[in-house]
Amino acid sequence: MNRASRKKLEAKGWRLGDAQDFLELTDKEMAFIEMKLALGRDLKKHRQLKRLSQAAFARRINSSQSRVAKMEAGDASVSMDLLIKSLLELGVSRKELARSIDQSNRRTV
Repeated sequence: MNRASRKKLEAKGWRLGDAQDFLELTDKEMAFIEMKLALGRDLKKHRQLKRLSQAAFARRINSSQSRVAKMEAGDASVSMDLLIKSLLELGVSRKELARSIDQSNRRTV
């Protein structure tokens, strides 16, 4: 949003912020969410690079297609453990995992 539009809205009493402000999340909570989202994006990227459908990958990890979709979308019900194990199953190295997590933290904190 440009500065002029922001000032007009604030002058009319609107309070502007981001998702973190709206949900009243701490920096640590936001960092955790960003990490999960980054891992989900990486999961989708690496699954597609291996030319696996969600259903095919789900069979490979003894899960369901809908669960894989939730993993890639960053659904709150998906654990970090499952995301990391799934990425390792796709051949992602620990160094690549660390890089993904590190880059997500730079945007948030």
